[in-house]
Amino acid sequence: MKLRDIYAQPGKTFSVEVYPPKDDAGVKRLFAEVDEFKKLNPAFCSVTYGAGGSTQVTTLEIVKRLRHEARLEVMCHLTVVNQPKSNVGSVLRFLRENDIENVIALAGDPPAGTSEGDWIPHPDGYHHSRELVEDALAFQDGWFSVAVAGFPEVHPRAESRESDLRYLKAKVDAGADAVITQLFFDNDDYYRYVDDLRALGVEVPIVPGMMPIQSPAQCRRMAAMCQSKIPARLGALLEKVGDDAEAAVQLGIDYTCEQCEGLLEFGVPGFHFYSLNKARQLKEIFDNLRLKSLAAAS
Repeated sequence: MKLRDIYAQPGKTFSVEVYPPKDDAGVKRLFAEVDEFKKLNPAFCSVTYGAGGSTQVTTLEIVKRLRHEARLEVMCHLTVVNQPKSNVGSVLRFLRENDIENVIALAGDPPAGTSEGDWIPHPDGYHHSRELVEDALAFQDGWFSVAVAGFPEVHPRAESRESDLRYLKAKVDAGADAVITQLFFDNDDYYRYVDDLRALGVEVPIVPGMMPIQSPAQCRRMAAMCQSKIPARLGALLEKVGDDAEAAVQLGIDYTCEQCEGLLEFGVPGFHFYSLNKARQLKEIFDNLRLKSLAAAS
């Protein structure tokens, strides 16, 4: 099912992102977690690319298995960085042959050892993810439905917040069916982002990307990588849990549930969870939110 149809269905859409493990043992562990994800009935599962397309072979192997063995709808990441257009075309053909209808068109992370400011487009590739949106939508008479990334706290390579908003609108105007945001820990950033995009005329679903905290070190590392701020209150909570691994996992559950409750009140179309290949927190978050909803209904 295409993204545009998934998000047109009644109710909230719940989706999960996984990343390609580095070895066969990791792939085996991932598919054990996928069995747990399936119990939550996600609308789709997305699979990331490594920096510079470095995990392409493993990514494609996993999306194929998710579609044909796990019988899940799949959204494959597709990036601009370090790839010629011919390579992107090969990936699109592979996805079409495997009955995968959805991709998310991304600029992507620069290859290892390359800073954001030093990145140079591939000479035979794309300069912007908007071009990738256009080509993916034109492939085989519109086989694909395409999502794009949104940055509530501004893309690291953007000249300004205003230019970043305008570029997001350009990607949607090119035909994107949904926006999935980068992770954030302050809901006010998302609320402002949505309000500003709606004012520009962006009408597609703007889906919040949520990443449950697994440890203070992981949270700080991911926030730094994505250039997302850690609010003072969350920073204090991270300091409080310290090296207590179980307390950190519980903090991730509680803080994400709190964020999701506020986002539901705002009227989000659903959630896209950055799972880090772990199902436990998502199961508890899902159950907590569902129980809260049932209690409110009674």
